[in-house]
Formats: sequence, structure tokens, C-alpha cells
Amino acid sequence: MKFKYILPILFIALLSTACSSDDDNNDTPPVISEVDGLTKIQDIVNNNHTIEMWSESGQFNTGYNNVSIRIKDNTNDTFFEDFTINWMPVMQMPTMQHSCPYSVITKASGRDTVYQGNVIFQMTNADGSGWSLTFNYTINSVDYTVTDTIEVMQNFNQNVTSFMGSDNVKYVLALIEPQEPKIATNLLKVGLYKMESMMSFPVVEDYTITLDPRMPGMGNHSSPNNTDLTYRSFDGIYQGNLSLTMTGYWVLNLKLMDEMDTVLKGEAVTVDNPQSSLYLELEF
Repeated sequence: MKFKYILPILFIALLSTACSSDDDNNDTPPVISEVDGLTKIQDIVNNNHTIEMWSESGQFNTGYNNVSIRIKDNTNDTFFEDFTINWMPVMQMPTMQHSCPYSVITKASGRDTVYQGNVIFQMTNADGSGWSLTFNYTINSVDYTVTDTIEVMQNFNQNVTSFMGSDNVKYVLALIEPQEPKIATNLLKVGLYKMESMMSFPVVEDYTITLDPRMPGMGNHSSPNNTDLTYRSFDGIYQGNLSLTMTGYWVLNLKLMDEMDTVLKGEAVTVDNPQSSLYLELEF
């Protein structure tokens, strides 16, 4: 009789243990990489460290690039959580060299080892060559530096343009958003910078950029509910509304005006002038 009741008790105990083990496993949070959803662009290495560069596309392109950065200790393959870092991109031309617009590098929100910055390459050679990237960084009060060449590929559409304004200042204008246009009213974000020197491209503040999107392949028609772009001081970006009514190739005709509404570059689209000299392109 006693043996008769022992077997069900043992079975229940084993079942409870198995359920408890499964529950424990279900309570364990999944391991999430700090660079999930990103593809590595390139490593830059010195004797001490490896600087990893990541982005959604996995490559540098002309125009706006949002870059995630990590620094690995080469002695133990661990990543540093706290450091300061800055960068300097340089394009080597046959008779000169110049830089491009780029941001400061800051700690990525919600990440332990990832830092982020953006860089806007306004040109490249046909084979993607010509650019180098230097990092200067400090870890535990020790300064380091590393430099290497990088490959910058030409974007198919014009998402960045350099031009001389009527004020004899050279500007760089770059498309930031939308990266994935939709048939809808899209937030249009662009960066505007001036060439202060060959190595300095500060943000231009408080100008206005008018917008007139057109479809050249569809009778050069426009779209409703667009708004001009105005400057936002908290992120240094110009923003407006871009209405896209159908898929295809769009030209974003622009005019740049200073604080006095003086036109520095660009013209209105008319029957006799189907496209502004200042423009960006989208295709989706």
C-alpha cells in the first residue's frame, strides 16, 4: 500500500521540478548585443585598441552618415565603457586636402559601450578612395591616436551638394531625413554648413530653405501641403514637411535665404525654369 502512493508523489515532484526549471529559463532575459541591427563598416587598429565603426548600411556613402563607435582592448577583447573621443575626416586632393561637416561623438543613449556621431561626406573619388579618418581619444587619462584610410561610396542620387552662395560663402547642404520615404507627408530634415576653412564646417543658423518638390518624369507636377524648412536650435537641423503623393523620382527644388530673406542660391520653378540650381533628389 505504501509503495502504491509513493509513485504518484514522485511523479508530481519530478513534474514540479521540470516546470520550475522551465519557468526559470523563461525568466532569463535574452542577451542583446549593443550593435544589434547594425553592420560593421570597418575596424581601425593601433597597438593598443581596435576602433569599430558600425552603421545600418555597413558602409560610408556621400551625404549624411550616422556612425556608431566602440573601442576594444586588444589584450582581452573587452570593450571600454567610458572614454572621450573625437575624429577628423580628411579628403586628399591632388593639390590640397580638406575636411567635411561632422558632429561631436557622444555616448549612445541606453548603451554601455557604444558612442555615436555623424559625418557628411560631400564628395569622393570614383573608386571610393581619397578619404582618411583620424581618431584622437583618451582612456583612463591616457591619450591615444589612430589613423587609417576609409572607403566612401558615391550615393546614386544627389543627397548632398556643395555650392558658392551669392555672399561668396561656400556651403554644404545634406539630406538627413527621410531615409525611407513614404507616400505621405514626410518630415524633411537637412543639415546646412558653411566652409569656414578647409578643415572647419560649422552649422549655419537661422536661415530659411524654401521647398518645391517636383516629379520631372510626370509633367514636373508638385504636391500639396509642403512647408519651408526652418532652423531648430536644439539639434542644429533644418526641418519642414515634404508631401510625396506617389512613388518615383523626385527633385526637391530649394532656395536658400539668409536672415534678411536675401536669396543666396536657388530659383523658383516656373514653366521656363523647370528646376532650381539648388536641389536634392529622392527616389523610392
